[in-house]
Amino acid sequence: MGLKKGELIEVEVTGMAFGGRGLAKVDGLAVFIEKAVPLDRISARIVKKKKSFAEAVAVEIKEPSPHRINPPCEYSGFCGGCRWQFLKYDLQLEYKREHVKESLEHIGLLKNVPVHPAVPSEKIFGYRNKMEFSCSDRKWLLPSDFAAGEKSFGFALGLHVPGMFDKVLDIKACLLQPEEGNIILEDAKAFMKKSGVPPYGIKSHEGFWRFLMLRNSVANGNWMVNIITSTEDRKTVMPLADMLTEKYPGVISVINNITSSRAAVATGEYEIVLAGSPYIKDRLGNFEFEISANSFFQTNTPGAEILYEKVKEFAGLSGKETVLDLYSGTGTIPVFLSAGAVMITGLEIVESAVMDAKKNCRANGISNCTFVLGDIRESLLKIDKKPDVMIIDPPRAGMHKDVVRQVADMAPEKIVYVSCNPATLARDLLMLKGHYEVMEVQPVDMFPHTFHIESVARLEKRK
Repeated sequence: MGLKKGELIEVEVTGMAFGGRGLAKVDGLAVFIEKAVPLDRISARIVKKKKSFAEAVAVEIKEPSPHRINPPCEYSGFCGGCRWQFLKYDLQLEYKREHVKESLEHIGLLKNVPVHPAVPSEKIFGYRNKMEFSCSDRKWLLPSDFAAGEKSFGFALGLHVPGMFDKVLDIKACLLQPEEGNIILEDAKAFMKKSGVPPYGIKSHEGFWRFLMLRNSVANGNWMVNIITSTEDRKTVMPLADMLTEKYPGVISVINNITSSRAAVATGEYEIVLAGSPYIKDRLGNFEFEISANSFFQTNTPGAEILYEKVKEFAGLSGKETVLDLYSGTGTIPVFLSAGAVMITGLEIVESAVMDAKKNCRANGISNCTFVLGDIRESLLKIDKKPDVMIIDPPRAGMHKDVVRQVADMAPEKIVYVSCNPATLARDLLMLKGHYEVMEVQPVDMFPHTFHIESVARLEKRK
């Protein structure tokens, strides 16, 4: 008899699927189970049933896996931020490597590609230099909150619960950011609650306080506090800025982004500098970068340095090569590789990112990097000289098929592909398979306690 939605089953978890869910088999049918670890014996409730698979949520752990640990965060299992806290870190690294390997084999049809053990993160807690916290007029209640008789309406500032777009887990601390960030979070939350001004309702689209973003410089220990509101009201936000800069000497920048958009995105239509500098500075290797409120910068600074060192190693520059960098963003990779190349050209579609890239080059005294603004499909057509090395670092969606075709036609001798998504990495490498051989892949873990993994692939043109 087939499984049905709502049915309670008892199974032993035998594997870990991409996406961080445990895998079990029931009469040959794959069942993907949230909050499950290989070798767990659990009861789970079926929440979705399809012809070829089912999805379930763990209800009770009958026999815990030896790979399980007690997560240090009180919100583990409820918060969507880090779903693998209950899994030993060395096992996290093994499963991440396997996900990369399996994607290459099953999606990319690439057999026997050396996939090295994942490079671990320097820190597994307190590693994030940027956190975004959402405001809401409805909070998600923990079992302990129900026991205390709390209500779901009221002010919340924290992180979203998976599948609950309109409710926010009102957290006291997030272990992924430095401890001082949690103290700043609590003070900002207390101020907002006492302000008498309501939080933004994700369903009603009414209210003032929308997000609180904290950015930290690992090199200098400084902080930027970015307050995102629905309207401009300096009388309300200025006292918060004053309180933070007076209490915390490390808060050197307080920004107010204002957005009337209904989209739940922590980016303003415009911004105001309330106190201090419009940016903070951080370092990668020997280079310094200015980071504004909406700039992209890798969220694990030491991990980014490891990642870019691997890109540098795979590029194998001798000082004589020309380099073309696709999806160059704010120029971190071109800046990092600049000493080893004659000329580096970055292609990027986001205008503010190109402006930041040029600014970062000037700040570091770099003159051999240029940046071209525009859609990469069009910009590639304007490159009239084949580069010696091509760097590709696309968003999670990977490369557009037209870009893959243009890359193959351009035919650089060497490609270094940086990916944050094993599935789209494998898909793109499959399309390049006839032209390039994948020599090796190095996973780099920049997101402990999540299933996310960065990978660097080294490709050489087939002879």
